Amino acid sequence: MTANVAGAVEIGSALARLRRATGLPVAFGGLVESGRPQIRISELSGTTTAALHSLAVSSGNGLGGKAVALARPCAVMDYPSSRQITHEYDVPVAAEGIRSVLAVPVVVRRRVRGVLYGALRSAQPLGDRTLGAAVAAARDVEQALVVRDEARGLLAAGRPGPADAARVTGWEQVREAHAALRALAPRITDAQLRTELLAACGLLAAPRPDGDGSLAPREVDVLSWVAAGATNATVAERLGLRPETVKSYLRSAMRKLGAHTRGEAVTAARRAGLLP
Repeated sequence: MTANVAGAVEIGSALARLRRATGLPVAFGGLVESGRPQIRISELSGTTTAALHSLAVSSGNGLGGKAVALARPCAVMDYPSSRQITHEYDVPVAAEGIRSVLAVPVVVRRRVRGVLYGALRSAQPLGDRTLGAAVAAARDVEQALVVRDEARGLLAAGRPGPADAARVTGWEQVREAHAALRALAPRITDAQLRTELLAACGLLAAPRPDGDGSLAPREVDVLSWVAAGATNATVAERLGLRPETVKSYLRSAMRKLGAHTRGEAVTAARRAGLLP
């Protein structure tokens, strides 16, 4: 699945959740096109025509373009007559019969990556509850894109470099990314996305047939950070655990791996294919 396709899937899922949470009759959205200051509306939910499908919205133009340019949510109560926006897209908007519209940007690391729209077919205020739900849906997409970006970086860092020094540096990055992604996984509410994230980690740390895969997930999480050079205090901070709990997980992992030191535990875990 390509990055654009994966992102579109997340947009589509977020739009469905937005409509369920708010009762909005129409929602649509899309991603910023690579190398261009515009979004391409690709996902439609509740529409009755294809007027908005594949519409390219340039930064600064219309409601969505305004949201892209300002990197913040924007809304109008009556799209056709609003003086707050430009009107390059009045024809497709009128064809779909929508009046009251909000647009929320999807912002990842200060860069707008997409826009979610919600709309009514009548001219009336959308309200704070609807805006809050749209912002929450956009945050879900942002989280998903961050995870996918990290996963791609993880895989890219794992590719062999042309020189030994480069390979060493690459594997240090892999190990740190592996630990960060495992720490992120428990905070992801989307079960499918969480599974995909852990599967991406597994591509670089697949258990070997003769390896010991008996470590608990949290024990692997702790060892991942230890392998990246983190102290117990840092591991506790990254995983949201108490330092004593980190020590307990580490002792348990060492016992299962037959290791007497942290370093031996990391080596044994790598030999078993549990760590990159």
